[in-house]
Amino acid sequence: MPTDPLNLRIIWWSVFSHLREERRIRRNWQVQISGGDVQNQTSNTPLLETRGLTKIFGSLRACDSIDLKIAPGEVHALLGENGAGKSTLVKMLFGVLDPSGGEILWKGKPVRIGSPGEARATGVGMVFQHFSLFEALTVAENIALALDGNVPIDKISEEARRLSVEYGLPLDPSAHVADLSVGERQRIEIVRSLLQNPELIILDEPTSVLTPQEADKLFETLAKFKAEGRSVLYISHRLEEVQRICDRATVLRHGKVTGACDPRQETPSSLARMMVGGEVAAISGAGLGEPGDVLVEVEKLSAPALTPFSVALRDVDLTVRAGEVVAIAGVAGNGQSELFDVLSGEVTVSDANSIRIAGKAAGHMGITARRLMGCGFVPEERHGHAAVPDMNLSGNLVLSRYASDRQTFLSGGWLGLINNGPVATATKRISAAMDVRKSLEDPPAGSLSGGNLQKFIVGRELDRQPVVLVVNQPTWGVDAGAASRIRQALVDLAKSGSAVIVISQDLDEVFEIASSISVINEGQLSKPEPAANMTRERIGLLMGGFHDGTARTDNAPEASHAH
Repeated sequence: MPTDPLNLRIIWWSVFSHLREERRIRRNWQVQISGGDVQNQTSNTPLLETRGLTKIFGSLRACDSIDLKIAPGEVHALLGENGAGKSTLVKMLFGVLDPSGGEILWKGKPVRIGSPGEARATGVGMVFQHFSLFEALTVAENIALALDGNVPIDKISEEARRLSVEYGLPLDPSAHVADLSVGERQRIEIVRSLLQNPELIILDEPTSVLTPQEADKLFETLAKFKAEGRSVLYISHRLEEVQRICDRATVLRHGKVTGACDPRQETPSSLARMMVGGEVAAISGAGLGEPGDVLVEVEKLSAPALTPFSVALRDVDLTVRAGEVVAIAGVAGNGQSELFDVLSGEVTVSDANSIRIAGKAAGHMGITARRLMGCGFVPEERHGHAAVPDMNLSGNLVLSRYASDRQTFLSGGWLGLINNGPVATATKRISAAMDVRKSLEDPPAGSLSGGNLQKFIVGRELDRQPVVLVVNQPTWGVDAGAASRIRQALVDLAKSGSAVIVISQDLDEVFEIASSISVINEGQLSKPEPAANMTRERIGLLMGGFHDGTARTDNAPEASHAH
């Protein structure tokens, strides 16, 4: 009688798991007898090597003859500015892009990696910065979607649970993704990669959404990877992390390798200099002085979750004065986007007095009315929210400022024609002030690197000298040089007498620019405290929900989308 296909799959999975467990035990035994130095157990042959790897898009050489070697059991950092070629390189290593030239060697032998499936079969796994998870599915179901073959869900759950315990990445395979924190979602991506038994794992900005405590736990996991002989290619703009956990670093600039080093022998400043080819200016906050009049008052602001996966805001209180930079820290998914939406007027609230701008009730006002009051807003998502990718920079400028600058940018009133001269002049002025690097005079927004587009978007708001500026994740995925310029511009705006609210998950950024710091957790905002009195440990606890006093759970009043 023929064997049932389901039974065959179960047998296959059992054999596969047994072989992998044998391999893991053998690796651990080698580590123990060698005192933990796995690299002594390997030859000098790199695990992965690229020779002259090149990728050309039209006239742009995104990667230009890149030579890279990653040793077995090594945590290797890949550093560079936005647009330096990092993403293009790792996409070639993971089979998302085909190289235009050069070769990839795996354990000394040339290989062609034509797809992510082939990359996984070779032994390369990748955890992207932006997770690819379905919130309505369980942890196990999300893992199953990425596995080759049709593996029974109970076997996936069993193996995922075992790996999560073994690597210190606790997960409940039956939990729905929508109910999980961002840190837990990242664990899914890592466990999903581990289920395919990679020898090289590529991590892209892995700590950008984690609390300090979660980041420390991730570093422990990476140490375990390394002890097992696995290698890690680690991409991060957080140079202190690179110093802490990486054995070697390769630096890219303008698509070429410009240097390599042992990051443990460097400083964050010297690493930044290698990345940008010069000094990165330190942020100067001197001169902020005593705060002035209250410009933003938020009192007992509550708003319900507008979708099944959004977060309700509960009794939010916030006061921001002229000359202040108030930073709101927190792990992604705790109400940051919802708070930005109600502060900007993209979502209005039922109580007009729960938001007051320069003493005027603004809760019922939409975003255009608030802009006319002198407010500026920079949302988190660059493409599609802050800018239309297919539209030129000048067109995006008009879209955001047609109301506040209609006398300058439009002729004939609201229905008139665009005055191209003033618009072009303003576009050039903003680009020059923020050092926006572009190949054309007025290119489509989507053609700019992420960092350069972010500089233009922030500069577009700063150019108006707003009385109040609200910025969500101002330097998300931005290199050290661009981040320094943006942060200094925010501090300078506050020094000129404006009120600045910065919503950020980057604690380095928060401490660098903030006058006072608050933390958002599950839609509740902690009381702002002077930045000088705050510590990373305290912020981490507040991020985890350990607020002083009893959490309030009042019902939130109605909110509506602004038109």
